[in-house]
Amino acid sequence: MHQALGNNRRASCYAVLVRVLAFDLGVRRTGVAISDPSGTIARPLQVVEGTSLKAQWTTLLDLISRVQADEEPLEAIVVGVPHRLDGTPTDFTPKALDFVARLSRRVSVPVLPLDERLTSVEAEALLSMREHDWRQRKTHLDAAAAAVLLQEYLDSRQRTPTA
Repeated sequence: MHQALGNNRRASCYAVLVRVLAFDLGVRRTGVAISDPSGTIARPLQVVEGTSLKAQWTTLLDLISRVQADEEPLEAIVVGVPHRLDGTPTDFTPKALDFVARLSRRVSVPVLPLDERLTSVEAEALLSMREHDWRQRKTHLDAAAAAVLLQEYLDSRQRTPTA
């Protein structure tokens, strides 16, 4: 009994490693980003292409399954929901919110909608510092926007005091 208690005490000293996934949804392309196991740094993962968001559904579910099968568990999925600069919804906002609702019913982790205003603009600016050819930048833009979105989420979690 004492030995087991000692192991539990020792195990509680180590950080729990979990990942967070993010989607920057689009009609033809969805950018995907993932956090490092500590939940501190976001990085672009890939771009999923399809003729519609509905056509991307199976590929995105498969991707989630692959990430969940990794050693570090998936803690949450962040989904960008577009709004205009004045905060009003865009034509795509209802589709994004429907995606969040449908995904919430299919996965065992929280699916969190997050305002994605200006994430593509920030991603474009970051990519332009590294890649001068706009055609090359365009191929990475959606995943980079997902990484910007995810980093905003990760940073906001670290600013939130825990009790």
